Amino acid sequence: MKLMTLAAGLVLAASAAFADPVEGTWKTQPGDDGNYGLVTISTCGADICGVLGQGYDASGKKIASPNIGKQMIWGMKPAGDGAYKGGKIWAPDRDKTYNSKMMLSGNQLKVEGCVLGICRGQTWTRVK
Repeated sequence: MKLMTLAAGLVLAASAAFADPVEGTWKTQPGDDGNYGLVTISTCGADICGVLGQGYDASGKKIASPNIGKQMIWGMKPAGDGAYKGGKIWAPDRDKTYNSKMMLSGNQLKVEGCVLGICRGQTWTRVK
């Protein structure tokens, strides 16, 4: 029993040690509608994904939205040196999905995406 407990503890410690640096909660910049959100980024198998956790209006008041809990980032792959690429990002303010890449620099995450040659980007700030 002690051996199983030790093994489980080592697995948990190893998982925490190998957590991707982009994992956490990120505050988006306001969209076209002035609203912003908190996105929780985590690993999904070998990829990085993100889910909209809460939405806020321009004054910072929580808003109810059918988009809360919706996946915003999927298929993103670490490319080294803080870069992520090969994924998709969904923008709720325009209801469009973009081919995306991200660049992590400290507590800032530059998120960019393009669809049919039209590109846009934001810089998100780490909340936790």
